[in-house]
Amino acid sequence: MDTNKQAPTILAPTEGQTLAVMGSNYRILASGQDTAGAYATIDMLVPPGGGPGPHAHADIEETFFVVEGEVEVKSEFGTTVATAGSYIRIPKGGVVHGFKNKSAQPARLLCTVVPAGLDEFFQEIGQPVAPGQFLPPPVLDQGAIQRIQALAQAYGQQVFPPNYLG
Repeated sequence: MDTNKQAPTILAPTEGQTLAVMGSNYRILASGQDTAGAYATIDMLVPPGGGPGPHAHADIEETFFVVEGEVEVKSEFGTTVATAGSYIRIPKGGVVHGFKNKSAQPARLLCTVVPAGLDEFFQEIGQPVAPGQFLPPPVLDQGAIQRIQALAQAYGQQVFPPNYLG
């Protein structure tokens, strides 16, 4: 047997690091550490009213597959509602984008970022929780906003005010 080969990774539904990130529940399925930085995959459980505000990352391609529920996706190019089965691709280049769950039910998205790195950002700003556990979004006073903006920049992101995309 070739000793350079790695065994497949199989995670049970409750395995993987789960984090409370800005009111949502993110389970890291494959981290940059697992993939030598090539990509990261995150299972995002987004409660009603949840989702990331406007942000951009010029050197990262990000995709989302809506597994359950629906989210309103906003970008510099417009707004659309993505329902279960929809696929969203944010290409490299730094387009400002964000999404919100405007429904009354949780939404589940499978997110992949290429290359990895956003997973480390989520680990930095998130708090470990049990799978499916939601913590209230943190209070975003001026100090918290400045800390998040500085961390986002360190991970190749820009964060914009909530009303940036209208």
